Amino acid sequence: MAAPVGAGAVIAAPHRRRWLWSVLAAALGLLTAGASALEVYTPKEIFVANGTQGKLPCKFKSTNMTGTLTSVSWSFQPEGTDTSVSFFHYSQGQVYPGNYPPFKDRISWAGDLDKKDASINIENMQFIHNGTYICDVKNPPDIVVQPGHIRLYVVEKESLPVFPVWVVVGIVTAVVLGLTLLIIMILAVLYRRKNSKRDYTGCSASENVSPVKQAPRKSPSDTEGLVKSLPSASHQISDPRGERGSGSCRQAPRRRVFKSSPADHDENLLFVILRCIQKTEQLDT
Repeated sequence: MAAPVGAGAVIAAPHRRRWLWSVLAAALGLLTAGASALEVYTPKEIFVANGTQGKLPCKFKSTNMTGTLTSVSWSFQPEGTDTSVSFFHYSQGQVYPGNYPPFKDRISWAGDLDKKDASINIENMQFIHNGTYICDVKNPPDIVVQPGHIRLYVVEKESLPVFPVWVVVGIVTAVVLGLTLLIIMILAVLYRRKNSKRDYTGCSASENVSPVKQAPRKSPSDTEGLVKSLPSASHQISDPRGERGSGSCRQAPRRRVFKSSPADHDENLLFVILRCIQKTEQLDT
């Protein structure tokens, strides 16, 4: 009996769905693994005096809480070799020291997983302990990790650096930044003072106290007769800007007039006449 048309497509549909779900699950797993990468932080190098205790610091950062599945492993790579040897393991609160002779009965746990600390101590360090130390942390599902590497130098006490390298770098950086800020502040103050002096437009002290030179006055003796010959009647003085003299006197200065006695009118009139005569004499000279 022939199969109905389209039966093959119906049978293949479930297989296709399962295949799509498998692809999506794999992609989700890759994304989760990439997002759950654990980061380990260690110093690049440390110096330890011969015969003393050395602490190997190791910190880590994880997006998940630490628990019973969290584990720490330390390995050692001696100088001049490319292979590393695991000599310490910590898991579920238990310490598992290895049997590697250079570290036998010398290792102690100095970390705290709740504080993301995986450090260890090494007692009575000797020159055979020179080399590279590797800190590896696993915190499922954060298992993708780049271990931290520490270059350790065992030296004599007299050869220890006064300050660690990172301390020296920090001090130099702070000094440079401080000097830069100080120079910027000094330049800003000088710039403001310069602009304030440029914007000032007042007179100097020498200009304020310097005497004002006055033009010499001419004796009015030659004009007394003219003044005496004027009538003594009071006159109304109008705005000088509307009057022009017939002679060379162009225009008398404007002067406010107040109602007063005849004597005041005569004085004002005399003032105007004298000014006109003075201007005429100046033009003649």
